[in-house]
Amino acid sequence: MTLVTTIGLLLMGVGLWAMLTQRNLFKIIIGFSIIDTGIHLVIVSIGYIRGGTAPILDEAVGTSAAVARVVDPLPSALVLTAIVIGLAVTALMLTYAVQLHRRRGSLLIDDYKELKW
Repeated sequence: MTLVTTIGLLLMGVGLWAMLTQRNLFKIIIGFSIIDTGIHLVIVSIGYIRGGTAPILDEAVGTSAAVARVVDPLPSALVLTAIVIGLAVTALMLTYAVQLHRRRGSLLIDDYKELKW
């Protein structure tokens, strides 16, 4: 396991801990963002090949050993998409938190028990 994968898993654990133990809505949203960043690191580290080259077939790579030498671009593309989606979801959660604070004057999750189903 590489250092980046370990850091990603650690960030996922810290974010999950923050989401489950904190009562402030902003801290829960920050925990979500930390989990999101950890997932991105894990996905990128899975697609990385040490000493690999860009997935461009030319004279430097050659066609016979291209599969073993090029880095898979799919995880990087998925992470770029996930970053944009995570940013939109985080902005939506922050908007909801701000609106809840404006209406009720509190960010503690315990003050919103009547909203549970």
